[in-house]
Amino acid sequence: MATPTVLDQLKALAQDTRFELLRHLAAGERCVCDLEDLLQLPQSKVSYHLGVLREAGLVESEQRGKNTYYALNREPLFRLGGDLLVSLMPDHTALTDQSKSVC
Repeated sequence: MATPTVLDQLKALAQDTRFELLRHLAAGERCVCDLEDLLQLPQSKVSYHLGVLREAGLVESEQRGKNTYYALNREPLFRLGGDLLVSLMPDHTALTDQSKSVC
C-alpha cells in the first residue's frame, strides 16, 4: 500500500462527515457503533468514511470480537501543516533569502 500524500490527507479531511469523525476520535478511541450514534448515521456510511480516513493514514483500526474500534493517528495530523508547506514551496530558501527587491 502506497504512503498517502498530503493531497490524499487533505481530500479526506475536506468532507464534513470525516472531519466530524476525526473530532470525535480526538477525544479517544471509539467503536463504530458509538460513532453511528454520535453522528446519527447508518453503519454503512460511518464505515465508508472511516475507510477513507484509514486509507489516508489518519485513523487506525483494531478488530475486537464483533466490533471494530478506531483511534486517531495523531502523527500524520501533526505533520500535515509542515508537509503541505513543503509540497507547495519545495524551494524553501526563497522564504528566507530574497535576491530581488520587494519594491
